[in-house]
Amino acid sequence: MALVSAVTACAGAPPAPLKSGLMLPGYDRQVRPQDDLFTFANGQWLRTTQIPADRSRYGAFQMVDEQAQQHLRAIVEDSAARHGTVGSPDQQIGDFYTSFMDTARLDALGAAPLKASLARIDALASPTDVVRYLGASVADGTSSPVALSIDQDSRNASAYIPGVSQNGLTLPNRDYYLKSEPQFVTIRDQLRAYTARMLGLAGVADPDAAAGQVIGVENRLAQIQWTAAQDRDATATYNKFTVADATARTPGLDWMTYLDAAGVPAGDFIIAEPSYFTALGTALTAVPLADWKSYLKFRIIDDLSPYLSNDFVTARFEFRGRDLAGQQEQRPRWKRGVTAVDDAMGDLLGQRYVQRYFPPDNKRRIDALVTKLIDAYRSSINGLDWMSDSTKAEARDKLSKLNVKIGYPKKWKDYSKLRVARDDLVGNEIRASQVEYRRNLDRLGKPVDRDEWFTTPQTVNAYYQPTRNDITFPAAILQPPFFDVNADDAVNYGGIGAVIGHEISHAFDDQGRKFDGTGNLRDWWTPQDVQRFTARATALAAQYSAYEPLPGEHINGELTLGENIADLSGLTVAMRAYQLSLGGRPAAVMDGFTGEQRFFLGWAQVWRGKIRDKELRVELLSDPHSPTEFRADGVVSNLPEYYAAFGVKQGDKLFRLPDQRVKIW
Repeated sequence: MALVSAVTACAGAPPAPLKSGLMLPGYDRQVRPQDDLFTFANGQWLRTTQIPADRSRYGAFQMVDEQAQQHLRAIVEDSAARHGTVGSPDQQIGDFYTSFMDTARLDALGAAPLKASLARIDALASPTDVVRYLGASVADGTSSPVALSIDQDSRNASAYIPGVSQNGLTLPNRDYYLKSEPQFVTIRDQLRAYTARMLGLAGVADPDAAAGQVIGVENRLAQIQWTAAQDRDATATYNKFTVADATARTPGLDWMTYLDAAGVPAGDFIIAEPSYFTALGTALTAVPLADWKSYLKFRIIDDLSPYLSNDFVTARFEFRGRDLAGQQEQRPRWKRGVTAVDDAMGDLLGQRYVQRYFPPDNKRRIDALVTKLIDAYRSSINGLDWMSDSTKAEARDKLSKLNVKIGYPKKWKDYSKLRVARDDLVGNEIRASQVEYRRNLDRLGKPVDRDEWFTTPQTVNAYYQPTRNDITFPAAILQPPFFDVNADDAVNYGGIGAVIGHEISHAFDDQGRKFDGTGNLRDWWTPQDVQRFTARATALAAQYSAYEPLPGEHINGELTLGENIADLSGLTVAMRAYQLSLGGRPAAVMDGFTGEQRFFLGWAQVWRGKIRDKELRVELLSDPHSPTEFRADGVVSNLPEYYAAFGVKQGDKLFRLPDQRVKIW
């Protein structure tokens, strides 16, 4: 994420020569980039690389993540060896990891750590008790049909507000329960077997019958849930209610009871999917109490299974890893331990990660590159021929207010209230959830902290937050092939430059565009501009819906629309920024490729990756991102600069007629 050309050389010393940044050994010269840029840049790697047995996908993101995992392992094992004083970061990190790695103790305990939780469910005597349990169990991190969060009010971004949304399915989303194709029937059969197996391991009486009750509840939830595409709609999912009005809307689901049990003050709150909660209220009284008890028992067993004995861990992997995602082997224990610590106290690890592995100069370089991308985006807005001046002014205002977060947060989370014991893994996990829940609950009534991060520096990802109008780039993603400090500008603009452009573009995608510069859900578009934008977005959705990654299974162009817009606009703006960076000078030819060609090859390298069919199916039904090869090729087929760089002509596979090429920003 940096301008390599901005590196300052030592006085009197010649600047170090830059490399192209192209990962040439992975290229397939038998494929023409005019036909398939993704395979041209990655084909040899695709043929010779096997997905590791413990993964369902593997590629550029996973390779960088693997390095981050090794770094975290060193941090965690150092802490475990130090045996810090009680309450110190070393003690918290080291003892949490030790409790996870103590498999002999976990196997000896068996299902014992579940006993109190299961007894609590057995004591439920009425539907009201179930509602109270759903609210009270939120703090423990237990999943249920109601997901509760504390976040900004989308129409008053200066304040926090509680919100609830649909939840509670074991399979990735509702489609897995409703589709009739053989592969979905098979996975439902496997789910039923897995449910019975888990209930049996936990000592639940007649686990086969109880599993049938669980599946019955989940099928009912699936039938009433909104689709993944519907759930993307920021306007449709903003529904503010008083407690009294919400309860009247959902007979059988008393919100005062739920919120009181959750520790949330009674006041206005957001219901994302009103029709779902109306139907859930009916189900809470119509479905037999015994069925709800079986369902809730399975939920907590499934949630805690990674922290129990090997029998539970193996059962979970064989269903969730092997049957559902296609993994061949369980991840090594140390990796799962590092992940558990990271999930529980990510900022403690993050502080040490940044100290050891993130040079301060990297942050300065990325700051400079972000500035160039924002300048290019502003220029792009000014040059739009389909947008009115009034909407352009609002767009520029939003862009000027964009908050950029690079590397690591200004303020780290406090874990001083988290008690960690070397001999209580399940307790450690629950207490970590409770500390995080209390942190979120304490937001209510306080000013919004716009510097807060929702990821950790060691996360290989980036994101845009519409209610805060900010973009975040953690330290861990600032590595090759995303950003190469020793590479020429072209490949960095095509890599991390396009990633930065992607996140900026989320401020102006089909949902992000609905928020203004301060993060409020407000319509700042003229009706004519909305119509013109929608026509372009509809064309892009149609383009991606035509792609067929698996036989008979297409990309959902509506579900992936926001990410596809961000890819298209991000790469467009990154190319503009790269061209501006040249200052009118021709780019050097390196490794036989022009600067413009290396820019697009840098883009294709970012998406280097393979995925197992089972995981791909999960992605197609539930992931708002398109599969990697279509992210690489789908975008470039719309860019005139790509046609010019590689001489793409009619008859080439990536050629699209000029009137079919989509341009938005």
